Amino acid sequence: MNKEELIQKWLDHNLNAQELEAFKQLEDYEALTKLDTNLKHFKAPEHNTSESLEQVLSTIKSNPLNKTNWISTAMKIAAVFVICFGVYFYTTTLDTTFNTIASQKQSIELPDTSVVELNAMSTLAFNKSNWTSKREVTLQGEAFFKVAKGSQFDVKTEDGIISVLGTQFNVKQRDNYFEVICYEGKVAVTYKANTAKLLPGDSFFILDGKLFTTEKENQSTPSWLQNQSRFKSLPYREVIAEFERQHDVLISLENIDDSQLFTGSFTHNDIEIALKSITLPLHLTYSKTDNIITLKRE
Repeated sequence: MNKEELIQKWLDHNLNAQELEAFKQLEDYEALTKLDTNLKHFKAPEHNTSESLEQVLSTIKSNPLNKTNWISTAMKIAAVFVICFGVYFYTTTLDTTFNTIASQKQSIELPDTSVVELNAMSTLAFNKSNWTSKREVTLQGEAFFKVAKGSQFDVKTEDGIISVLGTQFNVKQRDNYFEVICYEGKVAVTYKANTAKLLPGDSFFILDGKLFTTEKENQSTPSWLQNQSRFKSLPYREVIAEFERQHDVLISLENIDDSQLFTGSFTHNDIEIALKSITLPLHLTYSKTDNIITLKRE
């Protein structure tokens, strides 16, 4: 049964036990039930509907000109109710969203005092109105989380879900790249119906759909918080992509294999030093035209 059919049967109070459980799993469940609760406050007092109808019809019949006015007034009242309900539903389901552009980082405090450090070209979204009942954020890009202790805290990405109670961890979700590093506490990562538990120093790393085993992380925070990007045996294309995000440039490769592995780092503070860091180890040269950088073999 699709989502629309479930909602319609719920409105008709015609869900069986199995369908009710499916309805509760809908991401709109809380918003729909909250709207239903508030709509009940608009219930009109009980009255004799037959008697009222006769009075209205009698009035319209005795004065035909009132018929148009009555219909117009009724339509206006209905429009007001529709607008009120629409505004309520919109404001209670609207997400708060943060976006960073190239070379930009942003610190975000969540309603429970949890802190998120958002890396360049990333997006974070969450719903304030539902926060007390569901601590959940959606991430595209990369972010470091310091989660306040409390109920379960979920980070949803296109590749997987990270669940914690109170801890510190980094999530990086880019094209064909998904990595979670635990720095404090315990992290549960759900990826394609499988769940991995991470302790401090543990990593979960997927590249091009393949799971890789990595060494223990010995840093207390990710390097990008100190304006530095570090790589260990990663394809050169990942280095180039991160360089473009941190320095807001476009890089063109000429006769360079972007699948070759690279180990090293570059700074976010000085583009000239950063360029030398990613070219000298591979014996490459570079030239710049405006914000376009071309890398070549020596």
